[in-house]
Amino acid sequence: MKLICNFAAEIRQKGSLWILLSVILTLLNNNSMEKVGSLYEQWMALQPLDERKEYLLSQRFTIDYNYNSNHIEGNTLTYGQTELLLLFGKVSGEGKLKDFADMKASQVGLKMMMEEVASGKMPLTQNFIRQLHKTLLREDYTVYRNLPGGIQTSFVIHAGQYKTRPNSVITRYGDRFDYASPEETPALMADLVDWYNEAEQSGKYSPVELAALFHYRYIRIHPFEDGNGRIARLMVNYILARHGWPMIVVRNRRKNEYLEALHQSDLEIGATPYKGAHASLVGIRHFLKHFMSIVATELKYKIDFAKEQSPDVWWYDGERINFRSESTAKLLMAMELDAEITIEQLSEQAGINTAAVKKQLRQMTKKGYIQRRENGDWHVFATSSV
Repeated sequence: MKLICNFAAEIRQKGSLWILLSVILTLLNNNSMEKVGSLYEQWMALQPLDERKEYLLSQRFTIDYNYNSNHIEGNTLTYGQTELLLLFGKVSGEGKLKDFADMKASQVGLKMMMEEVASGKMPLTQNFIRQLHKTLLREDYTVYRNLPGGIQTSFVIHAGQYKTRPNSVITRYGDRFDYASPEETPALMADLVDWYNEAEQSGKYSPVELAALFHYRYIRIHPFEDGNGRIARLMVNYILARHGWPMIVVRNRRKNEYLEALHQSDLEIGATPYKGAHASLVGIRHFLKHFMSIVATELKYKIDFAKEQSPDVWWYDGERINFRSESTAKLLMAMELDAEITIEQLSEQAGINTAAVKKQLRQMTKKGYIQRRENGDWHVFATSSV
């Protein structure tokens, strides 16, 4: 019903076909919101979780969130490298030094956001967003670009400061899409923060709607020269957590859907940055629908994980692993319990020959579920339900 109430102003400007499509999409979004609300109630009914489940979900969120949010932006660290870095402080394998540093800074930013939520419901401020950005980027740095004709140019990326040069993106369709200008940005960010604080107090939106609309408006401003996507996803979880909702992961495997949903809403609202920075729920219904599907998927994963009691059920990057062989779970559990276990011992415990063990180990290594260290020990990145 909240979306329907926002139709009137836009109906005066658009034709009957647009109105019909709007009504259809709004009804679909309302159904999606009901589904999300039902899943949220199921999740809350499971609270409090037992200590072990709470620990496992918290640990997985740390890895899943940082890995996916950074991968969407091009970070090259694997899931396993991310876990070893964030949980054990180990740098392993190949990778750019900046990617390792960005991943560590991402976790610091996540903790900073969670501490802000835990400190109480103080109003959101621009200063907090800028401090969050400074935490992610750490310091100013220079970017060098080669132009046609062999000319090199450079510019400085400022940590914790709004942009000083225009920014834009080339869409997947080859079009250039401009964000707010440096001159517009301070006023638009002031509008965004003021709107958020007022909207939160009014209760006009559900937490999911509020998070989605903040995300979209923020992205249309793109206030910083780098790191805007990462900040947007942190702020989504900031908003959800402030209202007692579990935090979510925007998975890299759904990156194209995520970007396409933003693009479709851009087409609906138009290219003017001011309009994007003051978009309505009706205007972002394409992105809202996708965002609600993300929330629903993440809630379902958490509920299933919390309920599952079988040691034979394993998970990886927010999904249940479907094993082709019953022996796979036995191999994972054996390596989890004894990192030094040998191929022969694995064969004995799983009840299969060594050739079959080696084949399964190769498959699990390729999928990222396990890794064999240089000293021969096993590290298991998949997670058991218990």
